[in-house]
Amino acid sequence: MKTISRRQFLGKTAVTLAAAYLGPVAQKLGAAPLGLPIGCQLYPVGRQVAQDFEGTLRQIAAVGYRTIELCSPPSYEKSGFAPLVKLKAAEVRKAFEVAGLRCESCHYGFQELKETLDERIAYAKELGLKHMVLSSFGLRQEATMADWAKAAGELNKIGERTRKAGIQAGFHNHNSEFKEIDGVLIYDKLMSELDPKLVKMQFQVAVISLGYKAATFFQKYPGRFISLHLADWSATDKKPVPVGAGVVDWKELFTTAKTGGVENYFVEMNMDALKASYPYLRDLKV
Repeated sequence: MKTISRRQFLGKTAVTLAAAYLGPVAQKLGAAPLGLPIGCQLYPVGRQVAQDFEGTLRQIAAVGYRTIELCSPPSYEKSGFAPLVKLKAAEVRKAFEVAGLRCESCHYGFQELKETLDERIAYAKELGLKHMVLSSFGLRQEATMADWAKAAGELNKIGERTRKAGIQAGFHNHNSEFKEIDGVLIYDKLMSELDPKLVKMQFQVAVISLGYKAATFFQKYPGRFISLHLADWSATDKKPVPVGAGVVDWKELFTTAKTGGVENYFVEMNMDALKASYPYLRDLKV
């Protein structure tokens, strides 16, 4: 009978155990678009977060998601994140790790970034963030293009400070940026005002409901995007639907996302849609 050394035995045992533990996860990551772990945004499940933060994370991880985008507790206290306000960043990070999740991105309100940026940066670094994303300028509906340009200038200054701290600032669009003022699309104006090094973009794919495709902007502005918010759209029912169940050409989107520079993507839908979206993304080959 062939014998093996203790070192060989331990080595083979370690490899076997690692394969057993990482195999399912590695398969999921390998099959996911861009070779990136599939993530989700916590905002749509804020009610569940308020009731049971750690339980919600376990439920999300059980579906297969591996990355999370958080909402800054001070700005989102009334949206389900009040229980997190009293927690230190290290405690929140530990909760993610225990659930088998990673958090590299977080949404912030404009006011908190302007008024308490040093504090928010310190929290972000302790949490382990790579991206601090402004969720909205919060401008009024009748805002002028000058108002948009001014807000972009303020975000550039914020981005300069986060960059010095080793964190990339980002901007998340809504439908409001896809309107025209004097024949100019607000989104295009923002792209001309925001410094490409200081502020990257997080594209909200849901603007497909207005007829705008993410792929168009990835090709128009290569390298200027860090992440995506995913949701599909039913042209028949005129409502959001799980990823893969609507009109978005996901293969085209993810192919051009490489040109755009995308580093993360997050499904932004309720728990039922999160569950329904995951298998499609897991099996999507690009």
